[in-house]
Amino acid sequence: MTNPNPAFTPSADLARPTVADAVVGKPDMPLFIRKPTTEDGWGIYELVKACPPLDVNSGYAYLLLATQFRDSCAVATTEEGEIVGFVSGYVKAAAPDIYFLWQVAVGEKARGTGLARRLVEAVLSRPELAGVNHLETTITPDNQASWGLFKRLADRWQAPLISREYFSTDQLGGEHDPENLVRIGPFDPQHI
Repeated sequence: MTNPNPAFTPSADLARPTVADAVVGKPDMPLFIRKPTTEDGWGIYELVKACPPLDVNSGYAYLLLATQFRDSCAVATTEEGEIVGFVSGYVKAAAPDIYFLWQVAVGEKARGTGLARRLVEAVLSRPELAGVNHLETTITPDNQASWGLFKRLADRWQAPLISREYFSTDQLGGEHDPENLVRIGPFDPQHI
């Protein structure tokens, strides 16, 4: 009988160019950016729980992202395999030039390293996303960290950033801040 789950690969092995998208961070704390696997689902869930104000989805949702959407998601791990960063998203079926970024999370250990930007750019640099020249996401009006990240990305990519209200508080059940739809693009993939 064949084991349906591949063996765990230590992060040090993931630094090989054939496995890791990028190796970033500081010399004393390298971080490995790669596609997620089934084994990463629970670690992603725990990371997002530790990153308020992000909405926490079920562990099952993160397992689905790590498997069914792995080509458009990424994790960042330490050498020991601890997940310290995550980005999830998908290419819109009706608009294959748009990558919709669902969540980006950076754990306390990796903050201040530029990891959020590196995660987004690692995903957008993959061959599977070669036709993408717009990024969309939603951000609550008071999430200054996210606004800062996406404004920096637009500047870095030399692309316009536009925003409009997308989901109202009423549409979100009355207990959630409104979400603005933010779009960066078109951008030249050469700027990534």
